[in-house]
This record gives sequence, C-alpha cells and structure tokens, in this order.
Amino acid sequence: MNLRTLLALTLFAGLATPTIADEVKPLRVLVVAGGCCHDYANQKEILKKGIEARLNAKVEMAYDATKGTKPVFEIYKKDGWYKDFDVVVHDECAADITDPTYVENILKAHREGVPAVNLHCAMHSYRWGKFQQPVKPGDDNSHWFEMLGLQSTGHGPQQPIAIKFTDKEHPITKGMADWTTVNEELYNNVQVLTGKGLANGTQTSPERKDKAGKVVPAKETTAMVAWTNEYGPKKTRIFSTTIGHNNATVEDARYLDMVARAVLWSVNKIDANGKLTEATTKLAALEEETARLKADMKGFDNPSPNYRAR
Repeated sequence: MNLRTLLALTLFAGLATPTIADEVKPLRVLVVAGGCCHDYANQKEILKKGIEARLNAKVEMAYDATKGTKPVFEIYKKDGWYKDFDVVVHDECAADITDPTYVENILKAHREGVPAVNLHCAMHSYRWGKFQQPVKPGDDNSHWFEMLGLQSTGHGPQQPIAIKFTDKEHPITKGMADWTTVNEELYNNVQVLTGKGLANGTQTSPERKDKAGKVVPAKETTAMVAWTNEYGPKKTRIFSTTIGHNNATVEDARYLDMVARAVLWSVNKIDANGKLTEATTKLAALEEETARLKADMKGFDNPSPNYRAR
C-alpha cells in the first residue's frame, strides 16, 4: 500500500466516526405488495429501486403472488412483526381479507408508532360489512379507514388525472410541480376522516354509451389523492396516495419523489423546506467523499505505465 492510499484510508476513517455512523444508519423499509388487479411483481421492484436510489434506505419486501383479493402475508401473523422496521409501505390489494384479528395485528404496528406509507389499493383493503356507507369512528369495520384518515370504496374508469397540490408548504410537497398522469384510476372519497389534504386529482370521463345504448355525457370528477394523517395514541405519521395503478405511474420520477419524501417525512427526517435533515445530509456528503477517495486510491494503486518511481 502506498503513502497516498494510506492517507486516503486514514481520512476516510476520520470521516466515518461512530457519531456519524449512528446518525446515518439506513432506514429499514418494509414494502408489502401483492393481491388483485395490479402488476405487483414488477411494481415492488420499481419501488425498491426508486426508494433506495433516493434515500439511505434498505428495502425489504413481503410479497404474495396471489392474484385475487385475499392475499395473506405470513409476516402479519407474527407478534411484533414490525419491530425490525422504521416504516411500512402498504402496497397490497386485499379487499376481501375480513379477519379482524389479522387486521388488528397489522394496525397494532401503527398504533405503537411505526409509520405507514399507503399506496393505491391499500385504500381498498381490509374492509367488510357495509363499507360502502360512511363508517363511524369505533365501528368494527372502521379501523383500517381510521388509520388511513379517509374512506374510499371505488373508482372510475382509467383516464389521465390532473394532480394539483393543495398544500404546497408541506415538507412532502414543497417545490413539487403539479402534473398529469397517464391513464389512472381516480378513487372516490366517501368521507375524509382525520386526513389532511396534500393534493387533489381531477379526471374527465369521456362521453360514452351505457349498456342500453343511452349516451352518458362527459363528466369531470375531483377527489383528494394524497394526504397525511396522525393515528393512534402516539400520533403516528401516516401518508397515503390513491395514485399508482399502472407501472408507468409508479416508475414516474415525480411519483417516486413523492413516495420517497413521504417515507422521510413519516420518520421525521425531512425539514419544513422539504430538505434532508442534518444527519441525512451528512450521509450524502460521506458517501460522496468515500466515492472520491476510492477513485483516488484506484488511480494511485494502478499507476500509469509511464510512471517511474524515484
């Protein structure tokens, strides 16, 4: 090992102090994906790649390849299943899972302080009884909706959705521009419970004919498509978006930016201006310096053929 390499390693060791190392441990993110009606086999990989590319995060996945509305995730059956994770991303579509004990074990994680980021069909999961009607807080079938902060029961046709941020000062949305998706599903809002809106979506359904041949005129519909919530006695941070049906949306950089920011916000690692907190910024600087030092070391450990030692 030459002198320059030794100096570089010494500098790196100085940067990687225990204090910084403790501050910048990767976020432990669990993505739960599977169930009906979506390309979860690919979307889970898109989410993992997108989150890890944007954050200092290690994404683990719980995936059920079931294509129906009753995916069962073995991890949810375990006591304390959530204790190894900082945040859970719910991307499952489990409309016909109606076992209250199973669902309560999921919700226990969030009541005890583990944040959640809920995507698309998570809004239409774990529902039973007369869920098409507005639920009342405390009802047997209200608990999942209470965690979400909003009750939704259905959606319209797949058409582009114009997304407009209604709270442009929130850390998740600050600096983000409105955009229009590719074909997507606009989920209805049966009622807003305790959710606080971040964005609305407007969709125009074109004129069509019904089964009887009668012309149904074009219709414009607006609904909340992104919001936050505080859940349970610990006021656990919850983010939800109903956007994310098609792969083209999930892999859109604007969508992944929003999801990544939501992950950071949920664990309180993003400031009021939508910037990384100090510890996360230190990690970025450390990683950049490490890459530079590695490049320097490679150059000096493999000198040019024209180099002559003196």
